[in-house]
Amino acid sequence: MKDNTWLDKWDERYSNEEFAYGTNPNNYLSEQLKQLKPGSILFPADGEGRNSVYAALQGWKASAFDISTEGQKKALQLAEQNQADIDYKVGELETLGYEEQQFDVIALIYAHFPADIKSSIHKMLDRYLRTGGYIIFEAFSKNHLEYIAQNEKVGGPRDLESLFSIDEIRSDFPNYSIIELTETEIELSEGLFHNGTGSVIRFVGQKK
Repeated sequence: MKDNTWLDKWDERYSNEEFAYGTNPNNYLSEQLKQLKPGSILFPADGEGRNSVYAALQGWKASAFDISTEGQKKALQLAEQNQADIDYKVGELETLGYEEQQFDVIALIYAHFPADIKSSIHKMLDRYLRTGGYIIFEAFSKNHLEYIAQNEKVGGPRDLESLFSIDEIRSDFPNYSIIELTETEIELSEGLFHNGTGSVIRFVGQKK
């Protein structure tokens, strides 16, 4: 993740006054959290904090990280506006000091890490989730490129390798009981950059 081009992209996106993906939580995340008893939750690649702030307001002990200091600024601003308490760190995952089995839930919501490290990040995150804890995941599928071609406003990575397949998720999280793992078409209306019909992978798994 030491690619400055990648960092510059996100700093630029989050430096505007408007929230790139809005201030409301992701729909799938909010649906899933309602089914769980609040505990400790980690949001990788949390951007401007809409999801971690929501979780904190629902009684979760919310932690988040991103590589973008601009994202962190917006997230802390949003948290303050909502009187929510979040722990938001900036940096690469292996440097942030999280502990093994620290979290009850890890929520990967459009956490599209660079293609060459995304699987290793998933496997690293697994160590920070307690046995019996849950992964909640929603991100664009490999078929999403067809949707971008029809409507650029739906957003998402434009290279196949950064997108996900069901087989990749099975491979990255082999030690999980699968509660849901599906590819589905959804309608997105999230801020400036997620608008329209897209194809996503949704996954909820419980760590064995």
